[in-house]
Amino acid sequence: MITKIEMTEAIIAAKAKKNTTWTEISKCIGLSEIFTTSACLGQNTLSKTEAEQLGSYLELSPDVVKTLQVFPSKGPGQEISTDPLIYRFFEICFVYGPTLKEVIQEKMGDGIMSAIDFTMNVDKVEDPKGDRVIVTMNGKFLPYKKW
Repeated sequence: MITKIEMTEAIIAAKAKKNTTWTEISKCIGLSEIFTTSACLGQNTLSKTEAEQLGSYLELSPDVVKTLQVFPSKGPGQEISTDPLIYRFFEICFVYGPTLKEVIQEKMGDGIMSAIDFTMNVDKVEDPKGDRVIVTMNGKFLPYKKW
């Protein structure tokens, strides 16, 4: 068996060789672009059927297909990424996290937004002042239990 890092490297290489996109890859297995990409980067798991479909589409080795089915350790660690795009999401949480918490809890009550019962979409909107990125996160609200 190979590691999740080796799996991801093999998938990225196969994606480049096939000259395909995450959207096209996701369509071949019937999952969202975000979830499919996350699984290919080692942060989520595919079923045997989904992994085999992906393996067939990208001509992946059996080891890669098998590793796609292994439960991951979520999150790469405690470090804050220095990649500019990823860091901006941390920055958003640093600056707006307390605000989001206040507004969500004011509207919903004391609880959290699930990252398990969750979907996310990324869209592009053309704008003459510079194209815009729209990230939509949709998570189930989970109230804290009192006992």
